[in-house]
Amino acid sequence: MNNIKTAALLAFMTMLLVIGGQALGVSLGGVLFFAAIFNLGMYFFSDKLAIAASRAKPVTEAELPQVYNIMRRLTQQANMPMPRIYLIDSPQPNAFATGRNPKHAAVAVTSGIMGMLTEPELEGVLAHELSHVANRDILISSVAAMLAAALTIMSRIFIFGGGGRDRENPLGAIGAIVSLILAPIAAMLIRFAISRTREFQADRSGAQLTGQPLNLASALKKISVGTSRVPMKVNSAVAPLYIDNPLKAFGGRATFGRLFSTHPPTEERVRELEEMAYRV
Repeated sequence: MNNIKTAALLAFMTMLLVIGGQALGVSLGGVLFFAAIFNLGMYFFSDKLAIAASRAKPVTEAELPQVYNIMRRLTQQANMPMPRIYLIDSPQPNAFATGRNPKHAAVAVTSGIMGMLTEPELEGVLAHELSHVANRDILISSVAAMLAAALTIMSRIFIFGGGGRDRENPLGAIGAIVSLILAPIAAMLIRFAISRTREFQADRSGAQLTGQPLNLASALKKISVGTSRVPMKVNSAVAPLYIDNPLKAFGGRATFGRLFSTHPPTEERVRELEEMAYRV
């Protein structure tokens, strides 16, 4: 169901792009080309950019044996290569995964999460992060970003190009202006919705990998409390990668509401995991 939702949201964003291009009288092919080139670079270097932005440091197995042991067990079970392991020096309990495919994956954990979770809970978190890689979520988010960028580029072309092809038609001009304002906002909201569906799917895939949904549910409860109380300075561009919103302590969720949230409410995630456990 989460995969169906993701496909539907991407299809809707594509339709929005086509309609917006027609309304604004902008060449769709050219816009998509420039957006694709930009996001292609982001896609190929996503792991390096995310690691650098998070100030994560590579760690050896001797430095973080628990994470290495769990990850080795999970990757063997999932038939995936071992990702690179990083540590973020922050008291906030959190973690993220990045990389365009399993061969170029990296998983980072904070020092805070290492001191808070039990080993079964940590296994649930790492399985969640590994599932993001297995589910190709970086690719999905890159496609969504490309479409959103294309809509924004079209809006800029409309502004600097003098208002599109229907400048003499008042209704056409009004429609173009409405598209100019609403299309980028709609694209942003769809990107956030896609991010939330991918979190739900990673929860589910991770729980299936370990066979213990309640361990991840317990970890998410602890992490949510920690991210609400312990602030962490994170670039907003990489915040959606984390298992829970690392900016939550700054009041982002309370201010903007669910539509502008990149992560589902913890209560909903826990409830789905509990229902999944009871169905087994």
